Amino acid sequence: MRPQWLRTARRFGSRTVSRSATAVVTTAVVLALPAPVDAAGLPPQRPVSAVDPLIGSANGGNTYPGATLPYGMIAWSPTSTTGDQTSTGAANGYQYDTTRIRGLSLTHVNGAGCNPGAAGDVPIMPFVGDVTSSPSADTKDAVYAADFTHAEEKAVPGRYTLGLQTGATADLAVSERAGVADFSFPSDRPANLLFRVSNSLNGSQDAHVDIDTAHRKVTGWVLTGAFCGRRANGGTNNRKSYYKLYFSASFDRAFSDFGTWKDGTLSAGSASSSGGEGYATGADRAGRGSGGYVGFDTSSDNDVHMRIGISYVSLGGAEANLRGEIPSHASVAQVADAGARAWDRELSTVRVGGGTSAQRTTFYTALYHALMQPDLISDADGRYYGMDGAVHRLARGQRAQYSNFSGWDQYRAQMQLLALLKPRIAGDFAQSLYNFAQQNNGVWDRWVHISGATHVMTGDPSAATLATFYAMGVRNFDYEGAFDSLVRQATVPNADELSDAGCPGQCVGQRPNLAQYLSSHYAAQDVCHCWGGAAETLEDAVADSALARWAKLLGRDQEAAVFAERGAYWRNVFNPAATADAGYIQARRLDGSWVGPFNPGSDLGFAQGTSATYTWMVPQDVQGLAAAMGGREKAAARLDGFFHAADGSWSVRGGDPLRYDPTNEPGIHAPWLYNALGQPWKTQATVRQILNTVYGTGPSGLPGNDDLGTMSAWYVFSALGLYPQSPGGASMLLGAPLFPSAVVDRPGGADLTIAAPGADAAHPYVDAVRVNGRPTQRSWTDADLTTKGGRIAFRLAEQPNTQWATDPSALPR
Repeated sequence: MRPQWLRTARRFGSRTVSRSATAVVTTAVVLALPAPVDAAGLPPQRPVSAVDPLIGSANGGNTYPGATLPYGMIAWSPTSTTGDQTSTGAANGYQYDTTRIRGLSLTHVNGAGCNPGAAGDVPIMPFVGDVTSSPSADTKDAVYAADFTHAEEKAVPGRYTLGLQTGATADLAVSERAGVADFSFPSDRPANLLFRVSNSLNGSQDAHVDIDTAHRKVTGWVLTGAFCGRRANGGTNNRKSYYKLYFSASFDRAFSDFGTWKDGTLSAGSASSSGGEGYATGADRAGRGSGGYVGFDTSSDNDVHMRIGISYVSLGGAEANLRGEIPSHASVAQVADAGARAWDRELSTVRVGGGTSAQRTTFYTALYHALMQPDLISDADGRYYGMDGAVHRLARGQRAQYSNFSGWDQYRAQMQLLALLKPRIAGDFAQSLYNFAQQNNGVWDRWVHISGATHVMTGDPSAATLATFYAMGVRNFDYEGAFDSLVRQATVPNADELSDAGCPGQCVGQRPNLAQYLSSHYAAQDVCHCWGGAAETLEDAVADSALARWAKLLGRDQEAAVFAERGAYWRNVFNPAATADAGYIQARRLDGSWVGPFNPGSDLGFAQGTSATYTWMVPQDVQGLAAAMGGREKAAARLDGFFHAADGSWSVRGGDPLRYDPTNEPGIHAPWLYNALGQPWKTQATVRQILNTVYGTGPSGLPGNDDLGTMSAWYVFSALGLYPQSPGGASMLLGAPLFPSAVVDRPGGADLTIAAPGADAAHPYVDAVRVNGRPTQRSWTDADLTTKGGRIAFRLAEQPNTQWATDPSALPR
């Protein structure tokens, strides 16, 4: 029998109902199969009950705890303050140790860096007291902000509740594009809600608010953007606007008071105001901005009920989204219950059995964070705001326009997880990125926020991402058109390729100085117009290798040959004599000379990493890299030194420029390289050490920025005993599963079942593996298991089996 928590139930909103119906039907089919049981032989708990949204809210994880749905547009969560109205406690608005807020804002991005992050639009603040001055004039957040304790905070998927020390409380729940809230106030004090329309995390170019007393509504918008606009290494180039968020809030009671403000002027009784804050910080921005407030008589009823819809298209779109998704009579509890069911459906795509309570919490929270994105930006009617500043409609067959693509991060693990679990979403996202490129003169930007090209990081991650999608069976996008467009980007110089605007961290040129790259076969450090010539070469080689594999699947052999050759350009930045003892990846000048003096612990020529880390970033040709290092034995010995200190102790927590850094992406695949080097037991030991000591429960349970689910996806894959072998492919490397059983739902096909009955803390090693009932001596799977489903059975052991999967002819390439 299907568990009660997955039975069909109506959700709010016509479009949401249609999408939910599909999800429920799919789940019903899956649950006809035997479900895993826990160690006590009982059915597993609801996945949503194992999620702790506060994981990653400290230690630089930059997650947020507020209410959101899978791939949702609205993400309602606190904007914290440390006493500076132009900043926040951490990137994306929330830091566990910062317990003062100035509002609950409507949009967020999960785990991005660049403090203060992105979005955080329209903070709404329940304020106890009379509004006697402009909140924008409260530059230190001394008056119109409030403290809280974590004892008065509760975060669950789709719902967020917070009690403030002023006596006010907020209880929030959301649908995909709308939300509902109960704000409670002391009955003997003035009760107000402040709409800080201009106070997005990065500021704003302009903002507007209207108060409609006759219809008990507050509406408005903010024109903003500027992701990473404060960054020291090129961020000022991103101090620009690229989206407008509209909102419409309706209340269950009349306003007893209202007014607006602009900059330092408060206008009691005013119903309209406009004005942005700019994109500076500190004194250059403090005191600027606009907003409005509404007051309530709470002497006989201290609960204020509010419904709110948002849109990136228009005010009418926000109101239509609200009407379609949250009925006028809907309570917070009802919307929250629908949200919990939505999350259960998504999280149940991977059903693990056994493990400890802490492991299940870590796992399902990682899956929760990984499935937060991509994020909806299209309205229920299919309209969305494009990268060209025009309103567009969805492409034929497309169900939604998604955004928030942290490409440099996500192409390594999160995109593979999305394609594995949610191929339909992956296809819509691929089409979304292609739509953006068509609106952006054919340019695929490497970091897209809402409708803006932010240019952050390096490489061509769209090529790697879409090639991976296609390899993993995703077909619901214009893959021929997208492939042609990405090939053009990789072969035809664009207008910005020689620009240094935004460099080094946000160089506007995609495939920078392409002509030189195609001539020299590497990105020259002195003329590349990029964030590190060595890093750019490695990233482009990965992307080109992925394009080659995609071309081969499409039957386009000429392009496959060209890009396969380009996928080996990493060799042109490998200096076999970089040090007296070993070769490393090293930046080169246009004349071919090596950039020096060389230090493997230096980031010269690299982006957010050192040569010691980037030297391993050749997932498409591990055998070639090993040969360049002198053979697999020597490469494995070097890899040992990458994960261990000189005394032999583990060094996997970061902080040493010569060793593994779990907090950033260039080296996160490195623990899995032992498989290709013929020593898979070391992958098993290293991955288990990272799972046990770097990830965990509690606010510090992530190693660093979650980067839109990337680090969480690493955990999900690793806990299942799988990891993507290389971008552009569907093969998986095999490790030791953390859980005795797992069922991975493959929509439209057979499930992927993982059985490891001996999995526990004492059995971290693989002794034998069967794939679909047949023994295998390979530490990797072919694409069929990923795309068609099947069964992997592991026999685990206390000690390493140094004979399994070591035959040189059967190693991953």
